Amino acid sequence: MSSDVIVTSLFIFALAGFLGLEVIRRVPKLLHTPLMALTNALSAISLVGSIVILGQAQTMYSEIMGFIAVVASTINAVGGFLLTDKMLKMFNQRRPVKPSADAEPGAN
Repeated sequence: MSSDVIVTSLFIFALAGFLGLEVIRRVPKLLHTPLMALTNALSAISLVGSIVILGQAQTMYSEIMGFIAVVASTINAVGGFLLTDKMLKMFNQRRPVKPSADAEPGAN
């Protein structure tokens, strides 16, 4: 693979990262949790794709890039699901604690 193709690919990757950042920054806070759940599913799909690429590696370069893709996709998917779970727990309503029958009234 020529260095021109590698530089062009890295440039496109950087542009996609900046574009993704700008799109996510403009999402209303109310829609952020459903959007996170959707992007986590897409991250899981990219994980499967990176595993396929790693499995079909023809050269050392594609093997290294496939391994990096698998690691990055795994971190992204697992971290995203953990973060979404934490955000969903914030929406759970807390039930009031019922006073026990043996507690004295007025005692704290």
